[in-house]
Amino acid sequence: MGKHLTKRTEDYSKWYNELVVKADLAENSAVRGCMVIKPYGFAIWEKMQAELDKMFKETGHENAYFPLFVPKSLFEAEEKNAEGFAKECAVVTHYRLQNDPDNEGKLRVDPEAKLEEELVVRPTSEAIIWNTYKGWIQSYRDLPLLINQWANVVRWEMRTRLFLRTAEFLWQEGHTAHATKAEAVTEAKQMQEVYATFAENFMAMPVIKGIKSDSERFAGAEDTYTIEALMQDGKALQAGTSHFLGQNFAKAFDVKFTSKEGKQEHVWATSWGVSTRLIGGLIMTHSDDAGLVLPPKLAPIQVVIVPIYKGEDQLEEISEKVHVFTKELRKKGISVKFDNRDTFRPGAKFAEYELKGVPVRIAIGKRDLENNTVEIARRDTFEKQTVLQDNLVNVVSSLLEEIQENLFQKAIDFRKKHTTVVDNFKEFEKAIKKKGGFVSAHWDGTEETENRIKEYTKATIRCIPNDTKEENGTCVLTGKPSTKRVLFAKAY
Repeated sequence: MGKHLTKRTEDYSKWYNELVVKADLAENSAVRGCMVIKPYGFAIWEKMQAELDKMFKETGHENAYFPLFVPKSLFEAEEKNAEGFAKECAVVTHYRLQNDPDNEGKLRVDPEAKLEEELVVRPTSEAIIWNTYKGWIQSYRDLPLLINQWANVVRWEMRTRLFLRTAEFLWQEGHTAHATKAEAVTEAKQMQEVYATFAENFMAMPVIKGIKSDSERFAGAEDTYTIEALMQDGKALQAGTSHFLGQNFAKAFDVKFTSKEGKQEHVWATSWGVSTRLIGGLIMTHSDDAGLVLPPKLAPIQVVIVPIYKGEDQLEEISEKVHVFTKELRKKGISVKFDNRDTFRPGAKFAEYELKGVPVRIAIGKRDLENNTVEIARRDTFEKQTVLQDNLVNVVSSLLEEIQENLFQKAIDFRKKHTTVVDNFKEFEKAIKKKGGFVSAHWDGTEETENRIKEYTKATIRCIPNDTKEENGTCVLTGKPSTKRVLFAKAY
């Protein structure tokens, strides 16, 4: 199966698209620009969801749900946010269909069923949520308000790629209200840390934490904190963002509270989110020409056991042994699949699980029963070893941890190799065009320079890293003074 994939070096985009479909993660739907997430792909999202949801709740957040439709008047209340998303909005104008009198058996929009006010299908939920918060927040005792919702959003896209950019996608969005600016900024930074911890500890995907430049930040935000990851083709992926919204939405929707001193004040706000785009990031960080490579912590199946047998008697004997293994492994919290289908040969099963990125594969046959052994193969390095059945559980437990760590280290090494420090525009262009990856360079801080660099090279400022050190330098394009380096890259 994996042998039929296009090689990454030949056409990375084609390799990615083929892998998503052949590994049974997702497919294009009948609705242009939208995707169907298949069970295996959705199982990865469920594992991501479960871990993130746990982390949100550990930091004091609660889940709620808000409407899919946003009245246009609410949507346009915060002007910068409305302007930023206006071109991506899907809009509902009518509420009914009727039989088409000119085409028998067909339907048309009922011209008499026009809505009094158009409804925007949410591209993001700030408008509807802040209109709601106005009724929830009266006093400082109601703060902080820490809410998250798991939902779908629509951002009208025609040039799409499965998981990375689709017209409809799944995500979570947090929306919080605070009594002071300092509390809101602390919240926004905290959620950036939560996202970074999840990306590195569970996805085994190293990220750079930083702040967006003015032109790249979220529409309606005062500051956008981001985590940026580097994919194998040298492009950056914005993997998660957390926004300090100041009092912009509170003022737009008149959300005030009575302070301890008895004064009426506008609240301070944040919003933050990650989406099914993370699955695209997971694929592109670790996978190879043979198929998916999944970190054990997010793999739907961590261990697959394939029996090698002749006849029902051998299968029955192997199955009895495997039943003991699976019971012990599951006690350790390890997800196991015993593939005893008789419609596929062992070789075809090996190829299938290699393509689907199952971290550990165990094969057991007649000779293994006689020798009290099994063969274990790891997906990340293709290494095989024969171990005693008595040691199986301990070996597998250790191996899963080792694979998780190895994938993270491999990605760290790749990022180090593909991060280039430059001091002039000639070096900058060479790094972007020939090497790719992150380019660390001085920038004069102006949007004009940022736009010119983007025009010349298609590279954008991914972030101003949190750990950037103050240093005197000159902008790579204009030669004007600069006090710190920023990270540039081409991006998805």
